[in-house]
Amino acid sequence: MLERVYISDLKNYIGQDVIVDGWVDVRRDHGKLIFIDLRDKSEKVQIVFLPTHQEAHETAKSIRSEWVLRIKGKVNARSEKLVNNNEFNGTLEIEALSVEVLNKSEALPIDISTDGLEINEENRLRYRYLDLRRKRMQRNLRIRHKIIKKMRDYLDERDFIEVETPILTKSTPEGARDYIVPSRQSKGKFYALPQSPQQYKQLLMVAGIEKYFQIARCFRDEDTRSDRQPEFTQMDLEMSFVTQEELINLNEEMLIHIVQTLIPEKKIQQIPFPRITYKEAMEKYHTDRPDIRENKDDPNLLAFCWVVDFPFFEKADNGSWTFTHNPFSAPKPEYMNDLLMKTNVENIITTQYDIVLNGYEIGGGSIRNHNPEALKAVFEIMGYPEDQISKNFGHMLQALSYGAPPHGGIAWGLDRFVTLLLGEDSIREVIPFAKTGEGKDLMMSSPSEVSTAQLQELNIKTLK
Repeated sequence: MLERVYISDLKNYIGQDVIVDGWVDVRRDHGKLIFIDLRDKSEKVQIVFLPTHQEAHETAKSIRSEWVLRIKGKVNARSEKLVNNNEFNGTLEIEALSVEVLNKSEALPIDISTDGLEINEENRLRYRYLDLRRKRMQRNLRIRHKIIKKMRDYLDERDFIEVETPILTKSTPEGARDYIVPSRQSKGKFYALPQSPQQYKQLLMVAGIEKYFQIARCFRDEDTRSDRQPEFTQMDLEMSFVTQEELINLNEEMLIHIVQTLIPEKKIQQIPFPRITYKEAMEKYHTDRPDIRENKDDPNLLAFCWVVDFPFFEKADNGSWTFTHNPFSAPKPEYMNDLLMKTNVENIITTQYDIVLNGYEIGGGSIRNHNPEALKAVFEIMGYPEDQISKNFGHMLQALSYGAPPHGGIAWGLDRFVTLLLGEDSIREVIPFAKTGEGKDLMMSSPSEVSTAQLQELNIKTLK
């Protein structure tokens, strides 16, 4: 009994009968001869229907684009004059012996034969399951998969373990607005979706894991922005007993490894990556995300740099102090006494470091405050009253009091990183089921209203 063969492997079956499954890419009717290009996830192949195979030939007359077929046929080498060296399978074709229509297709509402960039994006998102059939989007998802696999393999070889952290968690002030989820069993109380696994990964360090990573889903209810998604993916990493230098070196080596093994046509401008202080970046480039490319017209040039020595605090709009990056960061050692004494606040420098690529921040991290008194001092500087500190962060302060090791980590914005590596203009081009800049899922028509019964069960009423 014949088994299915992927189209990319047909070169190994010249002269043999095979079964191929896939979608009709193009159909061409030349009267006695009918040709279709059939594609599967791997490639395309030309299939010829001859009148000598009457039943298959008759069926082929009604076949249209995007129908799903199963074809049994013989793999033949093309004659020399019909060879097309511009096609993947340009030296062979399949002579159809029989055809089974697995499913028909209506005329598609969007063209999937192009790269799609000329099509209104809302239409592409509305019919995303069709948009993903196009070759460019298939390539993007496959390379995204390879990048993630390369990360996992790289860290696994260095004794990291991947730990999944909760999606239903607690609402705490971490910089952005939380998505909250009502609890049916504890009416009037809410979970929050995680803005990042920040607290959990630090708690894993308290637990003695020492080397953690996760390809993590994160959620932030932020204001509309063209290239922002309400849910996104991070490569999240944390280590115990580690220095800033060790963390930077580990991540730099992993970035270089990914580029050189998966996208070798890209050139990294400078290795090791330059390191720029926040002060230098602001004075020279007027941004903490400097684009240091020597030739900005070269699409294959990747200019990485580290930005270090960030100020810990900045003034909020209301005049109080707020953190610049992360309240869980530690100050540089020489500023620890200032933090504990809550003095010289405007000059405290943190151990925060950002990795920047071609003018975009693709990751950030720090050495953490593993001392509960130091973490508490951060919230006190920010003006949090004692009861609010205890309510929002008491679990962290308690955990750090039980022999927490020194630790630090980083999170990469995976969507942005993949976007830049692939030369795309928007993160929506590398996210399979992306939302609009307003956070709407046009394909599923969400967010949407829920029934009155659902709201009553949750003890919730909506205001008109």
